[in-house]
Amino acid sequence: MVLDAAGLPLRLEHRPRPVPGPGQVLLEVLACGVCRTDLHIALGELTEPRLPLVLGHQAVALVRRHGPGPARFPIGTRVGVPWLGWACGTCRYCRSGRENLCPRAEFTGYHRDGGFAEWMVADAAFCLRLPPELGAIEAAPLLCAGLIGYRALRLAGSAERLGLYGFGASAHLVCQVARHQGQTVYAFTRPGDAAGQAFAHSLGAGWAGGSDERPPELLDAAIIFAPAGELVPRALSAVAPGGTVVLAGIHMTDLPPLPYRLLWQERSLRSVANLTRADGEAFLQLAPRVRLRPTTRAFPLEAAGEALEQIADGRLTGAAVLAIAPDPGAPPD
Repeated sequence: MVLDAAGLPLRLEHRPRPVPGPGQVLLEVLACGVCRTDLHIALGELTEPRLPLVLGHQAVALVRRHGPGPARFPIGTRVGVPWLGWACGTCRYCRSGRENLCPRAEFTGYHRDGGFAEWMVADAAFCLRLPPELGAIEAAPLLCAGLIGYRALRLAGSAERLGLYGFGASAHLVCQVARHQGQTVYAFTRPGDAAGQAFAHSLGAGWAGGSDERPPELLDAAIIFAPAGELVPRALSAVAPGGTVVLAGIHMTDLPPLPYRLLWQERSLRSVANLTRADGEAFLQLAPRVRLRPTTRAFPLEAAGEALEQIADGRLTGAAVLAIAPDPGAPPD
């Protein structure tokens, strides 16, 4: 499914099977999550994609061929392909464990063709081993919704009372991890979204309400997943002195003016940028212990555009996933 230019619908195209280069692997894609970042790219809100482009950065796939060089994975290994597709390894950020900030980094489904396809190539060094407990459909959302949510949760610190603004693909996974860690979750949905609030309660949230409401008590930290800058002052006003507000999206509308009183008393405001391979390895080791179970809705490959529309309209509960090929490694029912 190809994006030719911002604002245009995705187009089904038949291409020759790609050939892996040095250090790369040819992958047969089983499933690929559909992310709000894909929507931002399709709408032109992220402005530097390589066009024409195959979107998708939450791909679960089987290794079918190695490019030149040492083979990291045996043929047939099931791997995940996340947003970070390559980093230089030599800059000051890479050398200090911050490859997510590498100025030369390339991202899957943005600078490189992604997983909205039957076949793709990826750098083997940036593919992740997947826990065998999860099938392809369940594993796909972990590769961005889960990973970015996990990084945001770590940056939020050891918050006893944690607010989640925007209860979609990322937040419903973070909620499960936070509850596993003994944290109390306060879920903020679109105003009037009774179904979304019931969904949050079903995953263990201690309180759920609209994003226009105040929680019943001050929070220790809040994570904003919704791409709405107007939520920032609301979240800051809801956290206690010394609390942190983490902005988890790659794109957000402009922030309104912030009165200094909202930051005073050592409140912090910080963003999350991309992810590292270390994030991926740590989170995928944690997922089976949490018994993390994504709520998903599957779409066929050719319905990728419809999945993006449902994300834009807020009609999805959980995460959208393109089901592309049967998963031979899926656990039995």
